[in-house]
Amino acid sequence: MDSIATPMKFFRYRRPSWKTVFGITKAKKRIKKDLGITALLKPFRTWTSGKRRIKRTIGYESDAGRLIRDELPSPGGWPMFIVAAAVAFGTMTALAR
Repeated sequence: MDSIATPMKFFRYRRPSWKTVFGITKAKKRIKKDLGITALLKPFRTWTSGKRRIKRTIGYESDAGRLIRDELPSPGGWPMFIVAAAVAFGTMTALAR
């Protein structure tokens, strides 16, 4: 885990599950860590951890990344956005002549 602490947000990106709210997840993690299961399974998480590290460095889970993934115009998504931009650009160049 990162040693850099991030400030607590009032609203989360995702809401917590009931298991997390009641502390079941934390208790299960503590038991697995105490028994050594976590250390035993660490080599099998290499690929997943690597993907997460890469996504973090490129800003996939940042506010800008979420905006690009989730908040762009929905009817038609990206293709509609590109078509609208091309039409706007064409109109502006036609008006400029």
